[in-house]
Amino acid sequence: MDSNSEKTELPNSVRLLSSLSDIDRLQWDTCANPGWSSTRPLDSKPQEIPYNPFLSYDFLSSLEESGSASDSSGWYARHLVLEKPGDAPLAVVPAYLKTHSQGEYVFDHGWADAYERAGGSYYPKLQMSVPFTPVTGRRLLIANQSSQSVHKQIVALLAAAIQQVTVQFEASSAHLTFLTEQEWEALSDMDFLRRTDQQFHWQNNGYTTYDDFLAALSSSKRKALRKERRRALENDIEIEWLTGSDLKEEHWDVFFDFYLDTGNRKWGTPYLTRQFFSLIGERMADRVLLIMAKRQGRYIAGALNFIGSDTVYGRNWGCLEDHPFLHFELCYHQAIDWAIANGYQTVEAGAQGAHKLARGYVPTTTYSAHWIPNAGFRDAVEHYLEQERLHVKMEQQALSAHAPFKKSD
Repeated sequence: MDSNSEKTELPNSVRLLSSLSDIDRLQWDTCANPGWSSTRPLDSKPQEIPYNPFLSYDFLSSLEESGSASDSSGWYARHLVLEKPGDAPLAVVPAYLKTHSQGEYVFDHGWADAYERAGGSYYPKLQMSVPFTPVTGRRLLIANQSSQSVHKQIVALLAAAIQQVTVQFEASSAHLTFLTEQEWEALSDMDFLRRTDQQFHWQNNGYTTYDDFLAALSSSKRKALRKERRRALENDIEIEWLTGSDLKEEHWDVFFDFYLDTGNRKWGTPYLTRQFFSLIGERMADRVLLIMAKRQGRYIAGALNFIGSDTVYGRNWGCLEDHPFLHFELCYHQAIDWAIANGYQTVEAGAQGAHKLARGYVPTTTYSAHWIPNAGFRDAVEHYLEQERLHVKMEQQALSAHAPFKKSD
C-alpha cells in the first residue's frame, strides 16, 4: 500500500475524555501496552513495546477513582482519543488540564512566575503525563502499526490535536513530561520545545547474584556497600518481598501510614489517597512489589515498587522508625536484589538523588517537550532551555566520571 492510500485511511476524529470510565479498558490498553493484557504473565516477554504499568488503564483509573488525580485535586482529565468514528482507537494520550504544577517532577514554577509577572495567566495548562510518576514512557500511545509512515502521520495528528486543545481551553502551554527520546525528537519538528534532565538508573549487566554486581565495583565502593547493608539490618530487622496474592489490606494500612509520614515531613500534603492503594492491590497486584522491613514482629518501613516487563520502578517509601541506611537498603539494594533474582534488566529508583550514584545507579537522561503559543514567552523559554540542556549534559558527564564501577584500562 502506498503512502497516499495510507493517508486516506487515517482517522481525523479526536475526542476528549473527562474520565477513563468513558473508554473501554481493553481499547485503552491496546494502545497503552500493545501486545500485553492484564492476565499475560510478565515472564512472557514479547519483542514489541515493553509493558509499562503506569500507562495501564488499571493504574490511571485507580488514580482517578480514588480522588488522587481528579477535578478536586486540580487534575482535570482531558484524555485524547484518535479514532475513526465507530472504530477502535488508533491512539490515546493521557492528558490533564491543570490549575497548578504539583506532582509533576519537571519544574516550571519559574516559568509560571515569569508569565504571571508579564500579565498573563499561566494556569490552566495542558499536561500529558502520568500523575505523580516521574517515569519515562510513551506519551503518544499508538497501537501497533505495521507501517512507519502511518505511525509518523499519527504522531503529527496527535501533536496538532494537542496544540488545538491547548488553544481551545485557553491554556498557556502544553507539556509532555518523561516521554521517550524518540517522541522528544519527533515533536521537535512540530514546534515543541525540548527539555532534558536526569535520573539515576541501575542496569543489570548480566549479573546472576548481588555479589556479581559488587564484583564490578571498585574495591572501596564494594566494601562500603557491604558495610552499609550490614548496618541497615542491625537491630534484628527482617525484610519481606510481597507481591500478587501475598498483598493484603493490612499491608496497605501500614504502608499508607509510612507514606503519610514521609509526605507530611517533605511537602505537607501527600498526593495519594488510602483508596488508591486498595485499588492497585485489587487490580494489579501482580505488577506490584512491596518491600517491607519488620522488627520485633512489627512493620517499621516499606518501599513500593511497580513491575514492568523488564524494569522495576521504585515509587514511594516511608518509615515509622529511623534506622541508619534503612532507606538505602529498602529502596535501592533490595530492588537490585529482586531484579537480579527475577531476571530484570533495569531498576528506576525515582527522581533526583545523586546519592544513588554510589549505590550503582548511573545518570540517565530524561526528556520533556513543551508547546507555547505565545511567541514572546516561547522565545524566552527556548533560550533558557538551550542553556539548561548544556548544563544537564555537563553535569551528567561529571557524575558519570564518579561512578563506583572499576575503571577500564
